[in-house]
Amino acid sequence: MLKFLRRIILIGLLPVLMFPEVIAVSGSFSGDTVLVIPESPAIREQFLNQKIELRRRDNNITFEVPGDSIKEVQFLLKGFDSDWSTGRKSNYKEYTNIPAGSYSLMVRYKEKGDKIVEFPPLTVKILPRWYLSAPALVFYFILFLLISWAIYEQLDLRFARKQYMLEKIINNRTEDLIIEKEKTEKLLANVLPKNTASEIIEKGKATKIKYNFVTVLFSDIQGFTKIAEEMNPEVLIDELDKFFFYFDSVVEKYGIEKIKTIGDAYMCAGGIPEKNRTNPVEVILAALEMKQYMTRLKESSELEGMKFWDIRIGIHTGTVVAGVVGQKKLSYDIWGDTVNTASRMESSGEAGKINISGTTYEFVKEFFNCEFRGKMPVKYKGELEMYFVNGIVPELSDENGGPNRKFIVKMQMIKLQDIEEMVTKMFDDEAPPNLYFHNSSMLKNISNNVELLSTAENLPEEEFINLKLASVFLLTGYISDYEKPMEASLRLVEEILPGYGFSQENVDLTCKLIKNSYSDQYDSLSDRILHDARYDYLGRVDFFKLTERLLRERTEYGKHTDNSTWIRIQKKILSDHEFHTNTARLLRGVPVEDQLAGLEKNTE
Repeated sequence: MLKFLRRIILIGLLPVLMFPEVIAVSGSFSGDTVLVIPESPAIREQFLNQKIELRRRDNNITFEVPGDSIKEVQFLLKGFDSDWSTGRKSNYKEYTNIPAGSYSLMVRYKEKGDKIVEFPPLTVKILPRWYLSAPALVFYFILFLLISWAIYEQLDLRFARKQYMLEKIINNRTEDLIIEKEKTEKLLANVLPKNTASEIIEKGKATKIKYNFVTVLFSDIQGFTKIAEEMNPEVLIDELDKFFFYFDSVVEKYGIEKIKTIGDAYMCAGGIPEKNRTNPVEVILAALEMKQYMTRLKESSELEGMKFWDIRIGIHTGTVVAGVVGQKKLSYDIWGDTVNTASRMESSGEAGKINISGTTYEFVKEFFNCEFRGKMPVKYKGELEMYFVNGIVPELSDENGGPNRKFIVKMQMIKLQDIEEMVTKMFDDEAPPNLYFHNSSMLKNISNNVELLSTAENLPEEEFINLKLASVFLLTGYISDYEKPMEASLRLVEEILPGYGFSQENVDLTCKLIKNSYSDQYDSLSDRILHDARYDYLGRVDFFKLTERLLRERTEYGKHTDNSTWIRIQKKILSDHEFHTNTARLLRGVPVEDQLAGLEKNTE
């Protein structure tokens, strides 16, 4: 074995012998590496000062110290050995399977004569296997990141697909639910009044409400029992359905609420669920249309030689309680003495006639031609005054017997009170609490002044209606949009007026007056009256109190800068302002000079 190693050493020494400048001596054989420390001091120094790097497969190393004078040698491989090896006569040391890392080889030996010689440490580095090298580790890290990113993207894509499918399913189900909800609400709205249906949907039940001014209509077919006995049931039901279908269209036209049908009886009521002052007139108009329809059917049946159906109608005005009854099959109904009296009006009437009570007559006598029947006995009621309605009074009817323009204007004059009451309630219920100036009190003041000035200036009635509407809606925009009150007011006009039976012409003219008021245009007498009514507070004794409210309001809405600027603006308004109607000038309570003087005091 020693001879074998000697051969390796000699092989390792050849480069040094041939080329003295070479300082690293190594050789390998069957995975073994032999490092021979040169004997020459000069070459040895260069050899020991270098850093030797070996591959991982060359980690079986033999270190040898040549020399014949060596008596005993010790080796210490720092990082591998824990202590010096025991002294040995052989001048080499074998290390096998040295792990990758950096090591320092220290050698000392004893020469003959017991002189101890120690070499400087030789640095040896065993490189790791290629797949554990630094570039490999960096590559693994990058590969790990790429794989992680690919897995994340794949999972994210899968999650996105799953989420998309779930959202699609949810959206489809939501759309189906919305469609079904709309169908349910539509069906419920056909059975119940809109507000009542909404209350049931939100709360699960509807409260019963007392109405003090409601007109109830009852109608039934004269001799229906005998007709039912003689007629085919299917034909009978078809005929009744035809009648009631027409009646439904009539009551919807006049904003009347259908209550129910019982056999051949048809019941409806005006003034519920939306309260109004015109319901007695509207119910009688509906009754006249029902009567005319049945008259036409009677005439056509007589010409064809067929049996005809005749109708009796009874109407009464009074107080009722309205609400929903039932748990599963909901029904909107009304109760009270008014309902019973209306039923008695119908049963006490005559075929082809509209029979109304004395109470209803008092509300409609200016609109309709009524025939007094006297006091008629009524079951459980004693004697009640009754009237037959024969039609609209001549001065309010057109050539066909229907309502003419004067009739409509007269009705609109009454509806103005309902609209003003509704808008006032809107201010009280919905207006922000910091509307100290543009509130219901200012609304009432403008509205009252419009009435006063219109009467004094002899404004025609039809023009007054649009002017009155404009005065009522003029400030409503401040409730929802303080930045753009005019636009908000116009939206409310277009939304609300058609529901009260006002035409598109009324809507357009009302909007024009509101626009002119905000832009200070005075094209007509109505414009001038509205201007004077709006700025009436400038000539009143409570001007300073009102302007303080306006200042406080504008301050809270961020429209005010400082008091001196405010006073200067008010002075300019007072100086530039003038009333456009003679009546407003006469009614001015405080001269402009006194108002300006008061502002001067406030400035001081």
